[in-house]
Amino acid sequence: MNVGWSYYVSAQNNKLPQRMYFEKTLSEIIISDSKICAYSHTASIAAGNHGIPVIVAGHHFGDASGMAPRAHIAVYKALYKGFGGFAADVVAAIDQAAEDNVDIISLSITPNRRPPGLATFFNPIDMALMSAVKDGIFVVQAAGNTGPSPKSMSSYSPWIFTVGASAHDREYNNYVVLGNNLTISGVGLAPGTDGDSMYNLIAAPHALQNYTTTPIEMSLGECQDPSHLDKDLIKGKILVCSYSIRFVLGLSSVKQALDTAKNVSAAGVIFYLDPFVLGFQLNPTPMDIPGLIIPSPDDSKIFLSYYNDSLVRDGTSDKVVNFGAVAKILGGLKPNYGSSAPKVMFYSARGPDPEDNTLANADILKPNVVAPGSSIWGAWNSRGLDSAEFTGESFAMLSGTSMAAPHIAGLAALIKQKFPSFSPAAIGSALSTTTILSDKQGNPIMSQRTYSNPDSTQTPATPFDMGNGFANATAALDPGLIFDCSYDDYLSFLCGINGSAPVVANYTGNSCGASTMTGADLNLPSITIAVLNQSRTITRTVTNVASDENYTVSCNAPYGAAASVAPAQFFIPSGQKQLVTFVVNATMTNSSVSFGDVEFYGDKGHRVVIPFTVMSKAV
Repeated sequence: MNVGWSYYVSAQNNKLPQRMYFEKTLSEIIISDSKICAYSHTASIAAGNHGIPVIVAGHHFGDASGMAPRAHIAVYKALYKGFGGFAADVVAAIDQAAEDNVDIISLSITPNRRPPGLATFFNPIDMALMSAVKDGIFVVQAAGNTGPSPKSMSSYSPWIFTVGASAHDREYNNYVVLGNNLTISGVGLAPGTDGDSMYNLIAAPHALQNYTTTPIEMSLGECQDPSHLDKDLIKGKILVCSYSIRFVLGLSSVKQALDTAKNVSAAGVIFYLDPFVLGFQLNPTPMDIPGLIIPSPDDSKIFLSYYNDSLVRDGTSDKVVNFGAVAKILGGLKPNYGSSAPKVMFYSARGPDPEDNTLANADILKPNVVAPGSSIWGAWNSRGLDSAEFTGESFAMLSGTSMAAPHIAGLAALIKQKFPSFSPAAIGSALSTTTILSDKQGNPIMSQRTYSNPDSTQTPATPFDMGNGFANATAALDPGLIFDCSYDDYLSFLCGINGSAPVVANYTGNSCGASTMTGADLNLPSITIAVLNQSRTITRTVTNVASDENYTVSCNAPYGAAASVAPAQFFIPSGQKQLVTFVVNATMTNSSVSFGDVEFYGDKGHRVVIPFTVMSKAV
């Protein structure tokens, strides 16, 4: 298993669990009558206290709050740093959480490999989570960071609510302005150099004591050791360091380089990217002195070219006698707010659901939604070693679907508080049908398509990138209509898989009767048909959780298919159900995926939208 986070949120004032374990290297939990404080990054995103100052490297980055600040938190240790863990440990934690009467389970963990054959759904963790759903627990899981390839999903079962990662509109950048008037963007949560003054640049290999020309250790070029550097030569200049693969592996650290720069009285520090770090995405890094990391290999080449071209060397000894390159660093302590958010991040795992690694039975839309997962502030254990740049800090900024999942877990707690009788599927439906489908400018949400230079390869996001869309916290608390689904429905779905009866009996103790149910037949807040052969009838049942309302149904069929809906209009009293039938016909032979949607418009302002996907068609 990949190392990750696993924790559980209780929306009600349920009895606190008698057994609590910290995940990873966390060391303490503080419990009082009024609050629970757990030093966990993901737990704080879901339910951290309200209005807590985020102070890192001595800088104040604003105040933070969890999604559901008054929720109770229980954390269970099932995985270990470096080692990971076994499915049996995670299953034990899930079982204990269910015994402790939690309302929501959030797992920022995924298997490191997909089980083969029938085990796609019948793996121990997914089956344990299905048992939790039977007990009324809403289950959230991170989609995984294996994108942007299709079918890269690690969380695929219909009873699990799978969350992908998106960017938000807050970005941290700082800049270096070179003496040739070029400006290069960098990453660094750092102050700038004083005023408009320009400072000479000096690379660590050119600042060795007694100017030795013998081969030096890589750590010296990375500014990890000040003992060999000439302090008098560096004082008042900006120290230039190499950011090599050793930083990625944890063998070198930005913190150590900053200590070196301060030890030799440098005015600041600039890291250029070593070519061997090509394609690695760098997150903003806290610095307590002016500093910046150039995250682009191309920009690093430009920077080094300017630096090297400005050196003046002695014609005889080749010793550098004058450092002509100058620069100033513009600070990155204040965020920039963009207008293109949200967008699906390149690393976020993509659908469709890959049952048996084929498309033939992939009738379940995954992910379910996307939520903020890029550059997320959260609580941190100051003694934690998982991110060396945040050692000693109480907050850290991390990225991944692991950060997106707890946003949804906290929001689910708020929904559970408002609608205590909601089933897990009802909570998932409220989250799914109320999503946002456009960015801040009203344009389609974009999806990054490559790992390298991801912003240059963006195209409009599809449901296989973002599920139903970007989670909308306000609208999810007033969904209007919901699509509900029960444990027995999931059981019928499993029994409909060819050859599954013995496995179902082994895991659940239930015997399979005759079942032809597929994923498309489940009452999900989406319609996904893997193979449309001439015609298919799909039904959905909606339940009104608001006041009496009239609804009009609009169906935008995917390209290459035609669809009719009945009834196209209906009145539904509060608390009542309405069956809606869709007849889908293939209009052309087409092996590609096409997308549409179904919209329910209420006369009291509710708008319920579900994606409609046909993956292959044959006439």
